[in-house]
Amino acid sequence: MNEIENNIWHALTMVEDPELRCDIVNLGLIYGVKVSENAVMITMTWTMMGCPLSDLLEKRIRRAVLNVPGIKSVDLHVVFEPAWSKDRMTPYARLLLGIH
Repeated sequence: MNEIENNIWHALTMVEDPELRCDIVNLGLIYGVKVSENAVMITMTWTMMGCPLSDLLEKRIRRAVLNVPGIKSVDLHVVFEPAWSKDRMTPYARLLLGIH
């Protein structure tokens, strides 16, 4: 992973799901980050289809990534395959949310 990708992943850890109080990386919502020159494509999902906070989270994701030096545009590609499950969560997220 190069420095700009590392900075993008770090920026994404600053975006918290307001209902779960955990960041979207540790929740396992980010499936991939692809950087091409000064543009980023993020492949991601939601914990459920029709997530009521998707618009808010998309704005926060864009804002966080656009604050990474050198990034001029962000494209979010939301997918539902593979479906999100609690298995995608990191041990930190599981501990934070009391999931064993």
